[in-house]
Amino acid sequence: MIKNCEIDINGKALHIETGRIARQASGSVVVTLGETVVLVTVVGTDQVRQGVDFLPLTVEYQEMSYAGGRIPGNYFRRDIGRPGEIETLTARLIDRPLRPLFPDDYYYEIQVIATVLSTDKENEADVLALLGASTALEISDIPFNGPIAAVRVGRIDGTFVANPTRSEQETSDINLIVAGNRSAVVMVEGGGDFASESDMIDAIFFAHEALQPMLDMQEEMKREVGKEKKSVPTVTGNPSLEGKVVDLATTMLQEVLTTADKMLRQKKRNEVHNKVQEALAEEYPEEKSEIGSLIHDLEKKIVRKMMLEEGKRIDGRSFSDVREIECVVGVLPRVHGSALFTRGETQGMVLTTLGTGGDDQRMETIYGEVTRSFILHYNFPPYSVGEAKRLGGPGRREIGHGALARRSLLPVMPGKDDFEYTVRVVSEILESNGSSSMASVCGGSLSLMDAGVPIKGAVAGVAMGLISDGEKMVVLTDIIGDEDHYGDMDFKVAGTKEGITALQMDIKIDGVTKEVMQKALAQAKDARLHILDKMNGALMKPRVEVSPYAPVITSIQIKPEKVRALIGPGGKVIREISSVTESRVDVDDAGKVVIGSPDKEKAKMAYDMVKKIVQDAEVGKLYMGTVVKIMDFGAFVQIFPGTDGLVHISQLDKERVNKVTDILHEGDEVLVKVLDVDKNGKIALSRKAALGESLEDAS
Repeated sequence: MIKNCEIDINGKALHIETGRIARQASGSVVVTLGETVVLVTVVGTDQVRQGVDFLPLTVEYQEMSYAGGRIPGNYFRRDIGRPGEIETLTARLIDRPLRPLFPDDYYYEIQVIATVLSTDKENEADVLALLGASTALEISDIPFNGPIAAVRVGRIDGTFVANPTRSEQETSDINLIVAGNRSAVVMVEGGGDFASESDMIDAIFFAHEALQPMLDMQEEMKREVGKEKKSVPTVTGNPSLEGKVVDLATTMLQEVLTTADKMLRQKKRNEVHNKVQEALAEEYPEEKSEIGSLIHDLEKKIVRKMMLEEGKRIDGRSFSDVREIECVVGVLPRVHGSALFTRGETQGMVLTTLGTGGDDQRMETIYGEVTRSFILHYNFPPYSVGEAKRLGGPGRREIGHGALARRSLLPVMPGKDDFEYTVRVVSEILESNGSSSMASVCGGSLSLMDAGVPIKGAVAGVAMGLISDGEKMVVLTDIIGDEDHYGDMDFKVAGTKEGITALQMDIKIDGVTKEVMQKALAQAKDARLHILDKMNGALMKPRVEVSPYAPVITSIQIKPEKVRALIGPGGKVIREISSVTESRVDVDDAGKVVIGSPDKEKAKMAYDMVKKIVQDAEVGKLYMGTVVKIMDFGAFVQIFPGTDGLVHISQLDKERVNKVTDILHEGDEVLVKVLDVDKNGKIALSRKAALGESLEDAS
């Protein structure tokens, strides 16, 4: 049965269809906004995935090149290989609000695939994919506690707009993606140009109101074409075993959970597990895994009770305290900028490297090629959490945390006109116990200033948490790893003294109300200002000069018609300049030349070579040129690369000349004087006028 639903959002028709394509999936929908079309399918298996104690959900998002009328630029001309950064981030965006909505102890494999089939390059597909995923799950037979929906919200000229186009986003000072259910917000992702806390709250709940009609659509589709949901297997516990675990472990776990040091706490936790397992091994030889789960659940109850009823945190801080902070800049001698930021047991060493325009990151997307001059990479080696694992490439965590840190710092970065360097920041997490992405923001800000990047202001970030039992609630500032693990919310807030630059919120409960979010943002602001004061104690503003080890950047504006001469046939001229001066020379079609050199002397050498090539001929000036072509009426002489002039036969000598070759041949060097440059740029040269002049007088 084919079913269609349609609503109006921001003056455009948002359309969902099911029942026409991909009918063998457990659920499938096609979501259309403008001429952007996304197919979302979900499939749930009938077999439990063995050996897992977590929800085996995978979410894939793929932007097909044909959607934007493009052919892939790789050798195979196929949409293959690992997902790009945008695809990875969007897959995370879909996964995060969906994951808490499946039943506990549900171990059947679920796969969500969102495929962008068409794009009008104005209406973005990410929020459509999230809407499609929720709808496909709603009408499928997979147990799902939905629906949810998402909108992007912008603010243009002071007015909030739901799902602004890409063009509208260019003038928007807020860009948030907000997901929610009927009663509350479940996820926030995005940022702003120093937006206030109250503005962010207003934007989030404007979005929450705007997504309500999308929930109506899903409920209508579920009523009319939804499949009967699978029954959720009942997991029966062993009350006798649970009681014995509680008796054996409670006192020991209470001691564990008042141990501030992470590694010592982990050691004690392992000892508790071993002691309880040994004590119960003879009576329950087959229940080792269940015993481990019961200890984990007991620990969670103790932590939450300790906070809600006793007002205590694991490390002894108050709910609003930030851990001890240490900031050190200039920690590495040859690196262009470096900072070591330590907050409690979370530590990041953040390094900044300055490069030239040729180092810009180029990414192929369905919208065309995107170029970035500010790059931020996040690395999370296993030793940062005391583990020994194989080193691999960046995963979804690394890409996601790096993107959040980059978004946090981007509003303070200078434009290319003010700072021509390409900037790469790398955050190496050396220790981790909560919010390493925010440590990357703080360390990144200090590292940029240490490198002499003229950022608009220092940026700090903090992760907020929430513990709630439905009646009591506490908001936690600067959460540690265990508080994140056992808590109900991870809310990261970054910004300057002037306002917020980035937000990211994920929750494990049904939703977060406006009151909770207001309290969390107010508490986060106090923490942010405290952290900024600590950072200012290490470095208050960017250094006046960049590192002496950074490349020297020089720019020249030349006439667009001179670009061809500078490049030369097959790039010969510009390559020769680069080779001789050990510099990188880039030129665009508008005639902007950027020279990146290892030192000032080589920069000047490259600059002089470029200037010589693109110079204009001056009337009355002498030039030593090379004969490039002989004609009956005269000789063409190249006075500098790409610029030729004509020496008419009458200007070859003071005496009458019968044949040009009596005086000149191709390849000869000859001193000439410029007689005239006409309005079309044609140059009249004279050998006769240069006779008797000295070679030292030549330009």
